[in-house]
Amino acid sequence: MSTTDVSELSHSNTEGKHLGLALAVISGAQLMIVLDATVVNVAIPTIHHALNFSPTNLEWLITAYSLTFGGLLLFGGRTGDLYGKRRMFMIGIAIFAVSSLVGGLATNDLWLIITRGLQGIGGAIAAPTALSLIATNFAEGRERNRAMGVYAAMSGGGGAVGLLLGGILTSYVSWRWIFFVNVPIAAVVLLLTPRALNESKSTSGHLDVPGALTVTAGMLALVYGLSNASSHSWGSTSTLISLVSAVVLLTAFGFIERRSKEPLMPLSIFKNRNRSGSFAMMLCIGIALFSMFYFLTQYLQNVLGWSPIRTGVGFLPMTAGIIVAAGLASRYVGKIGIRVPLLVGPAAATIGMLWITRITVTSSYLDILGPLVVIALGMGFSFVPLTLAAVSGVESNEAGLASALLNTMQQVGGALGLAVLATVAIDAANAKFQSLHQTTILARNVATTHGYTTAFLLAAGISFLGFLISLIVIRVPTRAPEAANVATTAVSH
Repeated sequence: MSTTDVSELSHSNTEGKHLGLALAVISGAQLMIVLDATVVNVAIPTIHHALNFSPTNLEWLITAYSLTFGGLLLFGGRTGDLYGKRRMFMIGIAIFAVSSLVGGLATNDLWLIITRGLQGIGGAIAAPTALSLIATNFAEGRERNRAMGVYAAMSGGGGAVGLLLGGILTSYVSWRWIFFVNVPIAAVVLLLTPRALNESKSTSGHLDVPGALTVTAGMLALVYGLSNASSHSWGSTSTLISLVSAVVLLTAFGFIERRSKEPLMPLSIFKNRNRSGSFAMMLCIGIALFSMFYFLTQYLQNVLGWSPIRTGVGFLPMTAGIIVAAGLASRYVGKIGIRVPLLVGPAAATIGMLWITRITVTSSYLDILGPLVVIALGMGFSFVPLTLAAVSGVESNEAGLASALLNTMQQVGGALGLAVLATVAIDAANAKFQSLHQTTILARNVATTHGYTTAFLLAAGISFLGFLISLIVIRVPTRAPEAANVATTAVSH
């Protein structure tokens, strides 16, 4: 989301050409982008075998998308401010569609990983401009509130749709169709956008291209170095070069942002204690959430032998739990404040992650359902109060930046955490397999499950860190954020 979104939401009176069609176009695009964040999860085991992915490279199916999407989210929103939101929205959708088509045709792992990164770039341009287009096409009041509600429903329901659609397509058609399905949706969106949406006014300014390049390249180098350690070693030349490059690039990013007249990420945004604490907590939540989806999906299919569609259905209680808990939090946070849910949320997530470490090769779905529901409630209770803490007290021209950074922290945190936890899981599984002194399928499954539970245990520790940050760092705001800020930022999750 761009830094001017909130001011537009408050002051824009521009009405769209055809409001119903405009809402369909924007919400359809948002559904496609959100859907793609989960649709791949269910298909990971199938893609693993189809393209002969190594265990180390497999995580890049998630991290390549998350890093480019999260790392370029601020940059994408800024392009809409400078060059027109409708124009950049269409460019983002076009990049997303072409990369989806090329990804569906992939014949090797590197091909698919690169196209996942390109999908992230398209999504980073389209997602923030899609939300901004609501401001420029719907009059303030009932029309805009209705549009925001539909947009939020697409954002919240996209995860569930992605899990189901991924399972259905992978089971009954082909894993390639989880990418191909984006093409006709994007084609319809691109065809209708000029007819349905007004263009926004462009603003003067400059893009912080050096900042965007250094931060994204630095994060990619960091994740590659962390992942490479599992297949080589922490002292290998390739690992060290990647990690050193990451330090250099991220340090350069800090200097660029400090000296830039129009920085991509003004460092002053971190001066507020609550805001910095909420960013750190979202980083922890991203790690726990991404790792849970990634490892549990593989456990259900590779160890318990579930089909992709059964896996997708099995995750639905978690998606429903997040939506219900977030709705309850948004309903009662005005009465009880953010303190209680910001403590209950991370605590519940920690308990759920600890609970799920008890899975074995003979566990049933009932052994998994309990932890899933508890984790979902913890995540759901955390999202709304974290958003409120992040935007409380900010100037109107920085509320968009604060909420976009919160989303970025979730995506980047998930990618970084997955790189670390995947390395831990692989090392733990290999050590367990060697200690068993057997080469049977059962022994391999026992070792693999041990790797997953070790990763869950570390994720529980990171969730507990989020709880400690809430307990020690976050202080209840002296005033509640304005309704416009809340409405704008809540839908980004």
